[in-house]
Amino acid sequence: MKRMLCGWIVGLTMVAGAATAPAQAPGGEEIMRRSHLAMYYPGEDMRARITMRLVSRDGGERVREMTMTRRTVKAGGEQRYFIFFHRPPDVRDLAFLVWKYPGRDDDRWLYVPALKLVRRIAASDKHTSFVGSDFSYEDVSGREPEDDAHKLLRDDTVVGRDAWVVESVPRESGSADFSRKLSWIDKATGLPLKEEYYDRRGDQVRVFTAEELKEVQGFWTVTRRVMKNVQSGHRSEAVLADVRYNQKLSPDLFSERALRAPPVELTR
Repeated sequence: MKRMLCGWIVGLTMVAGAATAPAQAPGGEEIMRRSHLAMYYPGEDMRARITMRLVSRDGGERVREMTMTRRTVKAGGEQRYFIFFHRPPDVRDLAFLVWKYPGRDDDRWLYVPALKLVRRIAASDKHTSFVGSDFSYEDVSGREPEDDAHKLLRDDTVVGRDAWVVESVPRESGSADFSRKLSWIDKATGLPLKEEYYDRRGDQVRVFTAEELKEVQGFWTVTRRVMKNVQSGHRSEAVLADVRYNQKLSPDLFSERALRAPPVELTR
């Protein structure tokens, strides 16, 4: 009887210990997959008005205003992006289209109104500046998490939010504009709170920070984001307003024809 009672006590102790043991953190690969979905795939589609401020080291400022739309063709997979520029006058009516294909290079087009020309953006250009900002073309629609090897380094706190710190290294040399990236991923929302980009010499090149997070229609969204070029001191701030999800956007919007003649609701 005593032996049976001891067995029950040991069993109950093991169960209690299992119930109170801390949950094991997911690995770096899983964290970055979740973050990619949280940042680029909320809702079936999305529309937002974006004001982008380009600020030089000495305080000089340029402002760009645009409407961005996104449609997800397959959850976690193929997507379409369409961006229309409202101001300033030198980029007015400029339009940008992305067809995103996980597993291979995206198709990207840029409509230049001054030339009335649609220009195809080569895959090699995806790391260049997006309309003069510190964001690259790849930053707009996201880099596939499978393109990099990810390692969870530690836990940390950013602006009072618990985060995982993940190191990412491109699987193929030359496939990214960085040789190493550190990401602070919010444990609660999966969104990136901070990213540091390093070049081949190990020098820090760019820093991304999520300055404001808001819950919109049940989806956590980075509504104010900043990318800073550490070496030049230049920074770009993008503020998202009037964010709307699940608007049933027409597939016709995401076409080369729409680049030349976008729907009126986007040009206002």
